[in-house]
Amino acid sequence: MTRVLRVGRLTFASLSVPNYRRYFAGQLISLTGTWMQMTAQAWLVLTLTHSSTALGIVIALQTLPVLLLAPYGGVIADRVDKRRMMIALQGAMGIQALILGLLTVTGSVRVWEVGVLAVLLGVNNAFENPSRQSFMLELVGPAHLRNAVTLNSVLVNVARTVGPAIAGLLIASVGEGVCFLANAASFVAVVGSLATMDRSTLAQATPTPRAGGQLREGLRYVRSTPELAVPLLMMAAVGCLAYEFQVSLPVMASQGLHAGASGFGFMTAAMGVGAVVGGLVVAARGRTGMRPLVLASFAFGLTMTLAALAPSLPLELVALAFTGGASISFMSTGNSTLQLAAAPGMRGRVMSLWFVAFQGSTPIGGPIVGAVMALLGARAGLGLGAVACIAVAAAGLAAIRQTPVERRTAGRIDPSGVATGV
Repeated sequence: MTRVLRVGRLTFASLSVPNYRRYFAGQLISLTGTWMQMTAQAWLVLTLTHSSTALGIVIALQTLPVLLLAPYGGVIADRVDKRRMMIALQGAMGIQALILGLLTVTGSVRVWEVGVLAVLLGVNNAFENPSRQSFMLELVGPAHLRNAVTLNSVLVNVARTVGPAIAGLLIASVGEGVCFLANAASFVAVVGSLATMDRSTLAQATPTPRAGGQLREGLRYVRSTPELAVPLLMMAAVGCLAYEFQVSLPVMASQGLHAGASGFGFMTAAMGVGAVVGGLVVAARGRTGMRPLVLASFAFGLTMTLAALAPSLPLELVALAFTGGASISFMSTGNSTLQLAAAPGMRGRVMSLWFVAFQGSTPIGGPIVGAVMALLGARAGLGLGAVACIAVAAAGLAAIRQTPVERRTAGRIDPSGVATGV
């Protein structure tokens, strides 16, 4: 019993921070609403157009601003109070959801309006996400950072499982518009959590004075710092070719396993369950630094290989559960490693590049994965991701061997809770 309690304390260590508990609760509600909106928006576009091409265009409209504008979002994040920035932008997201909901419930929504609102949401994400990512260290401190980042990833996957299920029930009973309105209301929780935090306990970074060339300065800083450049390049390659599950899984379900829509649902659920369980394991036992990141990348590649080769749906579900856990390990290890290595005045710009590498690569990686599957078959999508992960792990290992011995301890946290680097 004592051991179980000790493991529980390690797994949920960052929840001992009162401000983080408040933030965590707000995010749980808000992220569930976000996944409800994503599900309802996809269904709405298909209902209006009966076109998968139109759906792909709307997704691209929402993600392309991240690729183009997120680096500027990082510059702004370094200049301002991140908490206030998040309050303003989270509120704007709530207004976007409210407008979409009102247009839909009144029956006046048009697909071009969905596209315009998707672009506005993408622009908002490009500026909000760098602030949110870099705010985490100010919220929990270096000793709890890795745990907090991992629990956030677990939270996303719980919401990804619950939100679409709720959305499906609402769409069937009262329509898509209610999902958008519910998401708009959910932002009250996260904005409230940010507005009522105890600011005296936040380790706020000193805002960087406004000056010209700060984006170029950030890029030069990353390029000259291998502890940042290597993980970002690793994430860029993996994010572009491996995290395209919204493209690879439907094709694998329908053409690779002939499992239909129900099989696709089970596959998505298996990844979500694996991500939650794997995330909790990483929260209790995970580490930061290049070596753990390389191991996570290799594990990600191995599990994706198994998923690409699985001959039946039951074996595919097992493989995807492990893939979900490995994906969380890679993502949270890389995120924490970068935040601990980045200088406080550069953290927003560094994390904006992380966001670009992870989500901004979708407009590039999605078509590549789709083309590879069209040429080589349904299993090639997951196979390409597996190859990318293993190649990235090999490149990361080579980078470690070229790193001076005294810098290989980067990313470790001493008993006082002070980070020593990447």
